[in-house]
Amino acid sequence: MVGVRFRPQGHDPATGLDCVGLVWAAYAAAGRRLVRPVDYPLRGWGLERIEGALGATGFVRADDAMRAGDVVLIAHPARQYHLGLIGSETFIHAHAGLRRVVETPLDLSVRSAGQWRLS
Repeated sequence: MVGVRFRPQGHDPATGLDCVGLVWAAYAAAGRRLVRPVDYPLRGWGLERIEGALGATGFVRADDAMRAGDVVLIAHPARQYHLGLIGSETFIHAHAGLRRVVETPLDLSVRSAGQWRLS
């Protein structure tokens, strides 16, 4: 899905993805259909609510080494959170500024973020 355009609340690779839509579309492409959160704001959800939504979908906190397919939850300033996926040696995420899904090297912000995987 790298290169797919960014679209807020987007959940279909054909029309665009945001960070939540990317995670859910990637799991669907891998054969795991998950109930996707809807009507979430760009900013303002508390960490507890986001972690609760991940848990309700079947994700659990993973405190061991990152694995391809893990979901990463990055906390940005102003209560803005961002989800992405771990690749073999990369981070895949819907980049609002670049207006597309990108694959970047793992940096400190990703390596130190909370990670989640399906139980």
